[in-house]
Amino acid sequence: MVSQAIEAGINLFDTANNYGGGRAEEFLGRALGSRRSDVIIATKLGARTGPALTDAGLSYRHVIASTEASLKRLGTDYIDLLQLHVPDPLTPFEETARALDHLVQRGLVRYVGYSNLGDWQAATFLATQRQHEYAPFVSAQMYYSLLGRDIEYGVTPFLRYEGLGLLVWSPLAGGFLSGKYTREQPKVSDGRLTSFDYLSLLLIDREKGYVVVDKLRDIAVTHRDATPAQVALAWLLAKPYVSSVIIGASKSEQFADNLAATNLSLTTEEIEALDTLTEPKPLYPYKWQASGGDHMVRQALGMR
Repeated sequence: MVSQAIEAGINLFDTANNYGGGRAEEFLGRALGSRRSDVIIATKLGARTGPALTDAGLSYRHVIASTEASLKRLGTDYIDLLQLHVPDPLTPFEETARALDHLVQRGLVRYVGYSNLGDWQAATFLATQRQHEYAPFVSAQMYYSLLGRDIEYGVTPFLRYEGLGLLVWSPLAGGFLSGKYTREQPKVSDGRLTSFDYLSLLLIDREKGYVVVDKLRDIAVTHRDATPAQVALAWLLAKPYVSSVIIGASKSEQFADNLAATNLSLTTEEIEALDTLTEPKPLYPYKWQASGGDHMVRQALGMR
């Protein structure tokens, strides 16, 4: 599948040091082999990787040790994008930022990013990096899908303001938006949601999910040979603040289906229909900020 991805023009591979107890990095490094310089490797650290108290978190010690271990498993001498996997409330931002900068200065890491931080955490961390002239964040890897648009409240405005890229994880909500889960057949033998309650983790309303999948099917019918998964991915790719979408296909057929989404162009009406159907509920203070500014000035400038 790695070869299939490279042949299709994909050059970004995302993993983490705790996936499969580190074996995911080993397999990726082995599969890339001599083609390593042709691709971008993104990995993550911070989640627990061992039994010791120090085998988790974003301390200077753990960040350095985890990165050096990832380099060995990946069989490479540098990581293109190193990302903080989870927040660490016990370690000061300055300490973690110093560790990341040290890795960049040593040439072991090219760029740094984060995953799953709140907007205030990311903004404060970035300010700390700039204050000390450390290597700054360039990207955020966040959960985003038609069934999970919470990052539109504060995260995406922050990313757009700062010019950071957005990598989307679980774009199909754990496979639910593939369309293989239905009201009549809520469980699938080879589906991820059957063995792991991903929907609860992502705070997804299953009934609302069925309504969204029905709409995806309707739109797919209007596009020859399209599938619900392709429509869901095409909706994400149409967002101007989305830099890349991380797909987690486990079969070559799934990969080929997902890849076809890059050739699917949704109409403005179809995008608006999906936007309206899944629009996040108004939330203070974001709702107020969206309509901020003097109404006369906004009207004079032609602003909505």
